[in-house]
Formats: sequence, structure tokens, C-alpha cells
Amino acid sequence: MFTAAAGTVLSLLAGRAMAETVHGVVVFTRHGDRTTKHYGAQTLTNLGTTQNFQIGGDYRARYIESSSPHQILNISEFNYVPSQIYASAPNQGILLNTATAFLQGLYPPLADLNPSIATQTLNNGSESTSPLNGYQYITLQGIPPNSPDAIWIKGDDNCPAVTQASQSFESSPEFTTKLTSTREFYQSLFPVLKSVYDITSPEDLSYASAYDIYDLINVARLHNSSFSISPSQLFQLRTLADSAEFAYNFNASQPERSIHARTLSSAILTQLNKTVALEGALKFSLLAGSYDAFLAFFGLAGLTEVSESFYGLPDYASTMAFELYSPETRTSFPEEKDLWVRFLFKNGTAGGLDSWPLFGTGRESLSWGEFTREMKGRAIGSAEEWCSACGSSDGFCATYTGVAAEMFTRGGMPNAIAGVVGAAVTLVVLGIVGLVAFLFVRRRRSGGSVVVMADEKGSVRSGSTGAGKL
Repeated sequence: MFTAAAGTVLSLLAGRAMAETVHGVVVFTRHGDRTTKHYGAQTLTNLGTTQNFQIGGDYRARYIESSSPHQILNISEFNYVPSQIYASAPNQGILLNTATAFLQGLYPPLADLNPSIATQTLNNGSESTSPLNGYQYITLQGIPPNSPDAIWIKGDDNCPAVTQASQSFESSPEFTTKLTSTREFYQSLFPVLKSVYDITSPEDLSYASAYDIYDLINVARLHNSSFSISPSQLFQLRTLADSAEFAYNFNASQPERSIHARTLSSAILTQLNKTVALEGALKFSLLAGSYDAFLAFFGLAGLTEVSESFYGLPDYASTMAFELYSPETRTSFPEEKDLWVRFLFKNGTAGGLDSWPLFGTGRESLSWGEFTREMKGRAIGSAEEWCSACGSSDGFCATYTGVAAEMFTRGGMPNAIAGVVGAAVTLVVLGIVGLVAFLFVRRRRSGGSVVVMADEKGSVRSGSTGAGKL
């Protein structure tokens, strides 16, 4: 997969690598091998963590090591420098761990890179090394769910429009045809799945659960020694899951299905813009997300027109990168007119990091100006725009819709709401005045002060004390 144009592309890259200067890169990565989604609460396996670590090492070899012709200009080769690196992932254990493992590969422990700088000599002559052989603690920005920042990496979460548009696929002729034509194949898997899948009859298995069935079987074949399925069956399950998941995440005539690709486009452009605005000070940005954002972006960016492979699910630990460079050797950051952007995709740990043309241009690189225009034309650029596109008024979207929007945009409450609030405040004030008057009268009658006390059982009771008796 993903090799149709790779030979030509790689030869072009090799031929001119020495005449280029890379200034920054944004990488979007998928998690590695994990437990199945079918049972929920999925986590990275040891294999998955290793895969993400390996991918981080691959990007280190390309962009950070001094021996690489693609080393980012003036990036720190050994020591992690916070101002040069940005990393972000949703507050989900599997994605936070994905980013962490990637970053461990990007900047391994100092003792593994350069022992001479991993140890510090103190004034008394003793030597000190940080724990774990000089482990480097790279800052990772965790994004809380249901916050405006969450939409940039997972713009499909809590988005009614995405849910409705995706579900409409199940009413399409394409879905109905696949459901009918694959019924016999799925029902033939009943003997294999009945002990691990919550089903009671063969009729419970169908194309309607294409990804869930494939995912469960794919995980089982790697981690369950008693599970067996033929390569041809697995291949058919994979291709059916490919077709279903792509359709759920992209349809050119129904842009609501790919809202998450539009927010991701904005996140990518924002990070590259920071590199440009800071004249190369920000050098490497990492975003960790899910396969659905890959598929939606493949469709949105026209990559399926270049290769049919982009209709398929990206493998575990797949990455796509956006490389900002100038087509000549430089020692300083260039003017914007001299900047170019290249898109690269690596399918899992085995594939190469290959360049592909975006937006139907047929060109592997776009000028910074053209790339910016193309991305902006597809991107959702604000939380308010996302709320509108999603048709959402919940959570933070209430700021932009209905009563809250009227209060914020007009600088005050609507008359009806203001009347209700005013009446409530009046009642509260009158209640307080009445209570004070009641207490004052009791004190005058009893000659004492009112005291609230607790008895031995902890219940509250009232009482009064004589004057001067405390």
C-alpha cells in the first residue's frame, strides 16, 4: 500500500535534499497497537508503545540528527529545548501515552545519545546523572474533553452534525448493497466469534458492524493464541472495514461528515503559522489523534484522487507530516515568499515517509502562500464556527447560541430573563430583611441572643442564652 508513486518521489527528494533547508514540521500521529475497542477502555499494548517509540525515532533520524540532510535548521540535536518543541493530545490515556512514547523516541535519555553531556560534575567533585539515564521530560499539553481546545484534534466528538451525517451513510444504496452482498460472509464467522463477541446467532453479524468485527479479530489474532482466521478472511474483513469507515468519515457532497478534518486542518496551519511568525523558533509540533481524522483528511485534501490506498484505514502508529522548507541551503529563516510546504505520509512502522501531492494540484510541494490559501479554504478556524457547523448549543457552544449569545453580543440580558432575575433578587432581599427583623424581635423579648447549637447526636437546634451567660 501507498507505494505507487513512492519511487519517483523518493528519487526526487534524494536528488535535491542537499539543496534544501527544513525550518519546521507538524506531525499528526495515530496510536500504536492497542486492546480492542469492542470492550471499551482500550489501552496501548507493549507492542503499541514500542511502535510509537520507533516512529518517534524515525522522525528523530530525519529531522533532528545532524547526519540527516533534512535536519531542521538550528534544532537542538541532543537536549530537549521547550521553545523548539510543541506536543498536544486529548486527555485520553491511549493518546497521551501515544504522544509520550513518540516523544521518548524523538528525544531519548541523554546517556543514550551523548554520555558526555548526561552527567554533571558538582563542586565537590562528585558526578550526578538524572534518573533513567538522563530521561528527558518533554512537555505534553493534555486537552480537556468538552473544551474549545478539544475540537482541533477531535472535532467529531460531541458534534451532532457529524453524527447525523455519518449515520446517513446507513441509508444509502451503497450501504444497502454491501449489507446484502456480504451477509453470507459475515454469518460464516459465527463459529469463530461466538465465544468472544456478544452475539447469539449468525444474523447478529453484518456489514453494519464492519469495523468493530475487524478490530476485534485483528486484535485477537495478535494477542490470543487460541484464535485462528485465514489470511483471506482477514483481508476481506479489512477491506470491508476500510470502505465503511471511509464512508462514515468523508463524502464530498456531505461536508458535515468531515468536520473533524476541517478543524485538524486549522490546527496544522496554526502550528506552521507559529513557526513562520517566530521565524523558525518553533521547530517541531506533534499532535496525537485517531484514524477517523486521517480518513477525513485524506478525502478533504484530495489524496484519494492520487492513490486508492488512501481509501483504506491507516495502520497503527501511522503519521502524516507537513514539512516547511526553503529550496536552497540557508543559515537563517527566509522571507515568506521563499517558503514551501511538503506533505508526507508514513503508513505504520514498516512504510517509508513518502511525499504526496495535495488538493489535486499534482505537485509534491506548494508555496507557503498557496498552501495557506488551500488549507484556509477547507478549515474551520474558530470554536464559534465549529459550534455553528455542528449545530451544537451545549457546553461552551452556549456562549455563541441562544440566550448566552444575546447576553454576550449585546452586552446585557434579554428583558424577559432580566425580569426573572430581578424578581428573584427582590425575593431574596426581602427574605433576608424579614429574617433580621425576626431575630431582632426575639432578642428584645428574651433579653438574650439567638444561638444555633448542635446536640450530641449532631443535629442542629436553636436556643437562647441569658444576657452575659455564654
